[in-house]
Amino acid sequence: MDALSNFWTLIQYFILGLVQGVTEPIPISSSGHLIIIRELFDIEARGLSFEIFVNFASLLAVMLIYRKDIVRLIVGTWNFIVKHDKSAKDDFMFVVYLVIATIPVGIIGVLFGDVLGEALSSTSVVGITLLITAAALWIIRNLRGRKQDGDLSVKDAIIVGLGQSIAVTPGISRSGATIVASMLVGMKQDTALRFSFLLYIPVSLGTGILEIPEIIADPNMDQLWAPYAIAFITSFIASYYALKWFMNIMRHGKLEYFAYYCVVIGLLVLIFL
Repeated sequence: MDALSNFWTLIQYFILGLVQGVTEPIPISSSGHLIIIRELFDIEARGLSFEIFVNFASLLAVMLIYRKDIVRLIVGTWNFIVKHDKSAKDDFMFVVYLVIATIPVGIIGVLFGDVLGEALSSTSVVGITLLITAAALWIIRNLRGRKQDGDLSVKDAIIVGLGQSIAVTPGISRSGATIVASMLVGMKQDTALRFSFLLYIPVSLGTGILEIPEIIADPNMDQLWAPYAIAFITSFIASYYALKWFMNIMRHGKLEYFAYYCVVIGLLVLIFL
């Protein structure tokens, strides 16, 4: 019976890792889907540090895909600051805008993150916020901006940062909120996508660092290292391929399909859960 119970635990964490990995990069809300799956299949991930682990796996996948951009921005920023290379100004300013856009969600996350997460983690809230996500995606489905990396401004960064801060609400997609905000301020699709996912890096890293004491103090770690490992690996692989797929979708401008999906899932959640 213990063996069967342990096997089921592994399956549960595999499912949660897969859901996290697939839904994190695409604009349908990973947090909302985790709540739905837990409610639908009565799955409970013991251990407060679980979501930190699977989010970190998604972060590594994002960093792997955008590794060339990360290296370029680091080198460009170094060259601009240290070597006074004026040709690297665009890279330096792009990093500045990422920092500015991180501030709103950092403030809200530190002050209200836990409270909002607990207060708004019901399936009914997720159903409503998925419909809101659908409406936002529908609004920008045909937008084709012109702003590239060197055309951004402080105002653009603040607006995208405010969009990201809304995504602390379960059911509001982080990638969806930042891409919607980016396209509303006139960014090209590839610039919006790159800004959105590079913006994910400092937020996810910051969250992970703040939660290190919680991970260390987690009493479930000794018993759950194997399920955590399975969820981590699954989330990493799923995030990598989901983001690659989403990048192709963005190139072809098919965001309305995600709006349709969010409407269907949101209504089903409101009706049946």
